[in-house]
Amino acid sequence: NVPVIGGHAGKTIIPLISQCTPKVDLPQDQLTAVTGRIQEAGTEVVKAKAGAGSATLSMAYAGARFVFSLVDAMNGKEGVVECSFVKSQEADCGYFSTPLLLGKKGIEKNLGIGKISPFEEKMIAEAIPELKASIKKGEDFVKNM
Repeated sequence: NVPVIGGHAGKTIIPLISQCTPKVDLPQDQLTAVTGRIQEAGTEVVKAKAGAGSATLSMAYAGARFVFSLVDAMNGKEGVVECSFVKSQEADCGYFSTPLLLGKKGIEKNLGIGKISPFEEKMIAEAIPELKASIKKGEDFVKNM
C-alpha cells in the first residue's frame, strides 16, 4: 500500500514510498525508477493502447474504490483511509491530495502528509507550481461556465 499525494498528472503525482506498508527500503536508483513508473502509469496505458483509447478505466476504478470506501465508512466501518484531492492547507496550494480518514459524515479528518523523506520533500516542492497553475485553470473554468 503506497499513499499517493499531490495531484493527478506527471510530477504532481507523489508516491510516498517512505510510508509504504509493508515498509520497503529501496536504493536511490530503484526509488527514482519506481517513482517515475507510478507517475507515468496513465501515460503508459495510453501509449500501450497506441491511440485506440485512454486510461479511463483506471480513473473509473479509482472513483469507484473511493465511493465504496466512503459508503463503508458512512455505514460505520472504522479506520477507512483513502487518498483524495480536496481543498487543503497541507501544502502551499489550495487543493492537495492526502490520506483522509473517512467516517459517518464523510471526511472525518485530513491525515496530512506525515513524515516524509528528503526525496519526497523535493518532489512536493517541484509539484507545487504545476499544481497551482492547474488549480487556477480549473477555478477559472468553473467561474466562466
